[in-house]
Amino acid sequence: MEKKHVSAFELYQNALLASTPEVKTSSVKITAKKQKENGIQTPKSIKKTKRKQMGKQVIKAAQREETVERLAEEVQCGEISGVALDSLLGDLAKVSNSRVRASKLFQWLIHPIPSKSFFRDAWEKKPVLIKRQNPDYYTGLFSTAEFDRILRRDDVQYGVNLDVTSYRNGKRETHNPPGRALPFTVWDFYESGCSLRMLNPQAFSSTVWNVLSILQEHFGSMAGANMYLTPPGTQGFAPHYDDIEAFVVQLEGKKHWRVYNPRSENEVLPVVSSPNFSHSEIGKPIMEAVLEAGDLLYFPRGFIHQGDCLSDAHSLHITVSSYQRNSWGNLLAKVVPAALEMAMEEDVDFRGGLPVDYLTYMGVQNSDKEDPRRAQFLSRIEGLMKKLSTFAPVDAAVDQKARGYLHDCLPPMLTAEERASSVQGAPSRWENGEPVDMGVAIRGQIRVRLVRSGIARLCSDGEAVWLYYTADNSRVYHKEEPKSVEIKAEHTDAMEFLIHAYPKFVTVGSLPCKLAEDKVSLAELLFKRGLIHTAEPLQQS
Repeated sequence: MEKKHVSAFELYQNALLASTPEVKTSSVKITAKKQKENGIQTPKSIKKTKRKQMGKQVIKAAQREETVERLAEEVQCGEISGVALDSLLGDLAKVSNSRVRASKLFQWLIHPIPSKSFFRDAWEKKPVLIKRQNPDYYTGLFSTAEFDRILRRDDVQYGVNLDVTSYRNGKRETHNPPGRALPFTVWDFYESGCSLRMLNPQAFSSTVWNVLSILQEHFGSMAGANMYLTPPGTQGFAPHYDDIEAFVVQLEGKKHWRVYNPRSENEVLPVVSSPNFSHSEIGKPIMEAVLEAGDLLYFPRGFIHQGDCLSDAHSLHITVSSYQRNSWGNLLAKVVPAALEMAMEEDVDFRGGLPVDYLTYMGVQNSDKEDPRRAQFLSRIEGLMKKLSTFAPVDAAVDQKARGYLHDCLPPMLTAEERASSVQGAPSRWENGEPVDMGVAIRGQIRVRLVRSGIARLCSDGEAVWLYYTADNSRVYHKEEPKSVEIKAEHTDAMEFLIHAYPKFVTVGSLPCKLAEDKVSLAELLFKRGLIHTAEPLQQS
């Protein structure tokens, strides 16, 4: 029997999910309702729509080729050794699949531990210390010399880009004056024993930007960074835990670190960072080590930590972070309110009135009562909660969370080849009092693909289908509003086709649109937005 397919446009158009505040919840099991596709109601008339067979075949071929390519690349990822960062980034620029590129870079970061072993045994579970005896391993990522150049060249603001901190005699202080952080005052603070924390080095350093923009695709979550420069014999921060997965990359000098277990189950994988702790509150460390240049320390969110500089050397490190607010609970905070709204619309059990006397036996003041009505009430709640899971619009909630992720992301740093074959490399310019070389045109035989695997995603607001993307994001976190463009009904299948075809290049003429002009108009739209590039740089028409 021929498989029936729901058209992409109608599927997205009906994927309405109201935007709601996050709520705490952890007890609802999510299952699919038989009459729904993950909670997204699809009209019967739409279910008879067929996807073009050509599009299905090309997507399946791309997926098969990608699987073979990924398996081959995974073997190579395990062979990564201590190559210099500039050489590694040069080699990665030649890797055509951005997902493989991200896997290779992460494998280099945690070498010699295999990536699969790390995620199986350590991720979100326990700290990991990698001692390399190779002070040049991370050379090129960032340095005190580059930090000094940034202070002289860029508009670095206290409290926005740079914090001046100290931790003396159990007291943590911030010493930020107002205004721009100029070298004279910054280095004066340093000389007086203060630590310097740059909050977003990726906004000023192209190398840090490049590394993080690649790693975020591996995590499927924003990758951020802070830089820490600490004078010899000092400490800048009190013991505390964070709400992120932390990779401490030691770049210069050395630092003495102590890591402690979470104090209770309630502080395992916490939702927010902790206040500062006193030493009497944290017990004994489970790990104590001196990080030297080239070493790496990983600890999950919730693990208390503190680092102090030894008297014979300064310390410069960057903490690469990810997985902030990226838990099952964060997803459920979007799923449950939407599921409840749908349940109340569609199921009379959720609209039935509460017992007229429920206030006489429920509530905290009645919680110690032995009243059979309490058991009946709680049983009814339990039944409704189980039933609620059948209304859960999981896919739509994931799309809503993905929109936030795409807004968080850094824009991609294009390779030289990608730049030359994208809108950034178009020859159009101003010359002799007029614009020239404006005749570049996209035709049916041109081969195109997305610039990155995760650069764009189709989502719906219930009324229209939108393509959210990262190409125009700022290197400064949330400096810009989320970027999106409405996708017309005649373009939705083709857009989904392009997303799934990556990393293959496909001809514009193969896009599953009914009209040739629709294929070209979509390609032109995506090219102008910087979302696709061509297999070869476009020539003058």
